[in-house]
Amino acid sequence: MNYQETLDFLYSQVPMFQNLGAGAYKPGLDTTLTLAGHWGDPHRRLRAVIHVAGTNGKGSTAHTLAAILRSAGYRTALYTSPHLLDFRERIRVDGKMIPEQAVVDFVSEYLRTSSLTALHPTFFELSTIMAFKYFADCDVDVAVVEVGLGGRLDCTNIVSPDLCVITNISLDHTALLGHTEPEIAREKAGIIKPGVPVVIGRAEGDVRRVFADTAARAGAPIVFAQDALPYTGFESHTDHVDYRGTRWGDIRGELCGQCQPENAATILTAVSLLADRFPAIDARSVADGFARVCSLTGLMGRWMEVRKEPVRVICDTGHNVGGWEHLGAQLRDIAATGRLHAVLGFVNDKDVSAIVTQWPQHAEYYFATPSVARGRAAADTAAEAMRHGISGTPYDSVEEAFRAAEAAARPGDTIFVGGSTFVVADFLRIS
Repeated sequence: MNYQETLDFLYSQVPMFQNLGAGAYKPGLDTTLTLAGHWGDPHRRLRAVIHVAGTNGKGSTAHTLAAILRSAGYRTALYTSPHLLDFRERIRVDGKMIPEQAVVDFVSEYLRTSSLTALHPTFFELSTIMAFKYFADCDVDVAVVEVGLGGRLDCTNIVSPDLCVITNISLDHTALLGHTEPEIAREKAGIIKPGVPVVIGRAEGDVRRVFADTAARAGAPIVFAQDALPYTGFESHTDHVDYRGTRWGDIRGELCGQCQPENAATILTAVSLLADRFPAIDARSVADGFARVCSLTGLMGRWMEVRKEPVRVICDTGHNVGGWEHLGAQLRDIAATGRLHAVLGFVNDKDVSAIVTQWPQHAEYYFATPSVARGRAAADTAAEAMRHGISGTPYDSVEEAFRAAEAAARPGDTIFVGGSTFVVADFLRIS
């Protein structure tokens, strides 16, 4: 097979969460461990691992940690999901995507091995072992590994980390992880390992107790980033955030969504714990990692300004209630002082009825159907919005919705594109 044929196989013949949702989720680690064994347990050959979980912010956190480590001179691997434009975005070493041939070779060997195909692994199980094998073959100094879904039963949880990071907890994937925040916290706390330090971002009440109790039982040192903020203050701007008074001096962060100061607290707390293990981390590498995370790691879709003028265009992959608490506030600020056009679409397992409550009332809405099997019909989103007093026009695709917004926008207006990773992916293909 060539690369495109390999992707066609992965996307169509292997159970994929993007297409099937819960039907593609296989809890448990047995299949992952069997796959790993065939390739010589590559996860055991990784010199150091940072394991990152959380409902929101784990992508920004994982990418920024990888950017700092890379800037410090360490050969750094990064495994994240999902991808936006190319499957290979998920698997990077020093910011460069895994070569196409490495993807082809891995899948070809899998298909030649009947004992492996008989396992019927999921897309994510295959992708995870592909990543670990590639990282081990590249002899990386450190791998930053983002949890796919949950934690305890996520197939990335076969790693033996040097540091665990859990960014925050909110309601998402409730059918799989639990219907309350403490239930979800227990699943994500499953990445905590005996004696391994863990950094927790935002956690309060029962959620905090879940993490504290799990860490105590495991004898894992635990630090709550919000207890002692690692900066004395911050100032948000349209294209960056300035953090003052950190251990590493004043820092300019390239990521500027409203959620980023919370993420920055988690990242800086984690970096302080990593400094002993990675002594090349210094003020320069921390500042560089924060300032150039997108170019160093390929990160896209986090309050991403695609165009400045004559019409400002922003996209963001935030897709659940927790993420929209921040996005909604930012969009309401824009709508309060200017004209906002919102191009929105969702997948069918998201609680759109709760997300709608975060939207500004005074905006122009263009609802889109994402181009994935789980895409929620734009007409359904429009109907849900109408129940909350918000009217908008449904479109069959993200491109149609965006073109309509673009035609209606005047100089000085803002177009926002979001609601789902897959909406942003559709948009970036045509932008």
